Amino acid sequence: MYTQLSLYIDGQFVNGDGRHEQDVFNPATNQVIGRLPHATHADLERALSSAQHAFESWCKSSPLERSKVLRKVAELARARAQEIGRCITLDQGKPLAESVGEVRVCAEHAEWHAEECRRIYGRVIPARLDGVRQMVLREPIGVCVAFSPWNFPFNQAIRKIAAAIGAGCTVIVKGPSEAPSAVVAIAQLFHDAGLPSGCLNVVWGKSAEVSDCLLRSPFVRKLSFTGSVAVGKQLAALAGSLMKRCTMELGGHAPVIVCDDADIEVSADALVAYKFRNAGQVCVSPTRFYVQASAYDRFVARFLSGVAKLKVGDGLAPDTRMGPLAVTRRVAAMTNFVDDAHRRGASILAGGKRIGHAGNFFAPTVIADLSDDSLLMTEEPFGPMAGIVRFESLEEVLRRANSLPFGLAGYAFTTSTRNASVISNGLQVGMLSINHIGLGLAETPFGGIRDSGYGSEGGTETFDGYLNTKFVTQLN
Repeated sequence: MYTQLSLYIDGQFVNGDGRHEQDVFNPATNQVIGRLPHATHADLERALSSAQHAFESWCKSSPLERSKVLRKVAELARARAQEIGRCITLDQGKPLAESVGEVRVCAEHAEWHAEECRRIYGRVIPARLDGVRQMVLREPIGVCVAFSPWNFPFNQAIRKIAAAIGAGCTVIVKGPSEAPSAVVAIAQLFHDAGLPSGCLNVVWGKSAEVSDCLLRSPFVRKLSFTGSVAVGKQLAALAGSLMKRCTMELGGHAPVIVCDDADIEVSADALVAYKFRNAGQVCVSPTRFYVQASAYDRFVARFLSGVAKLKVGDGLAPDTRMGPLAVTRRVAAMTNFVDDAHRRGASILAGGKRIGHAGNFFAPTVIADLSDDSLLMTEEPFGPMAGIVRFESLEEVLRRANSLPFGLAGYAFTTSTRNASVISNGLQVGMLSINHIGLGLAETPFGGIRDSGYGSEGGTETFDGYLNTKFVTQLN
């Protein structure tokens, strides 16, 4: 059974007025599985009012109280991971094991914030004059607005919510309308964990209308957004004009540098698994594969061997390794990348086509012999598609890898400490993983640079965007 979808405002689950709703589809069948209520203007105003009212007391709450709520959320998430994960597979499409794993991993995020919120420290600065005391205080910023995407509907939302709640802020979440069950489940977790009414509100509706209403409210002091570069820039411009703080985690187009001294088999196997996880719909997914010329043929052969073993199908089927694309429009986008590669004379080594006519299935695709100005090497595919090209020297590959405006994640494989050092210093990204896949852990910062955004989620940096810094100097 698919979950009952609702708004969550001032501690109550609200079904909506029955007139403003949209269908929710199963991407494996494109059949309707639920109806999502949209918030009216009155609903949005009520969410804003309840968040502001709750903030007046929650901002003064003990860090121990916040920690207790977050710990309980982690406990409940683990207990309910199977049922929550099944609904994620139904509306988002990823294999059930990935969906359940997403929920269980996010229990760690709740626990991390439960611990870290007890360590939000100020400091005392030694004064120049006798009798003067100088202090730095960290205070919650206020009501926050969070917009989370459909590719990791549980993960992306709970990072923002846990940071806001742990910092002593309140938060209004607009989750992904395409895959809404995870955010409704999160609201239920916090509700059952005893979070006071109004501290968390969940609303749905047309993104542009919801964002404009919420951001223009004088109650809102912070925006956290995960999504496309284009939309992120629009929201950042609006927030900037209103002097509201932002955390922006935008698109990426992650380069992978495989040096000829790397363990080619290990690197190829790891990259197959990570590239096609969630059907490639991952902002940090490796997409631009640069392989040193002398290792190129061996890497490609091993990579293709791994791709051939991927079983594509309904995420609820036990043998499925890759599910459908989450939304229908992504199928056309994949076809566009393949058509551009064909026109430019590239080689389609695997896939390149839609699978069947029911659902949003697209074959795992590998394309070689691409020019650096081809569509796949310049725009993020956000799908099951890898472009593989040769390089000769590190100087050359760093120049090519850094040529795009994106700077979210990057990967490198090498056994040379010199190569690792050169790549670490030279690759312009917010996160770099060398010789393994090590991004997105609760205790590590997650964020990009340049067009991929600013600010971090996770790690000790997690609360920076949710706290004001106040300097107090006092003469006794």
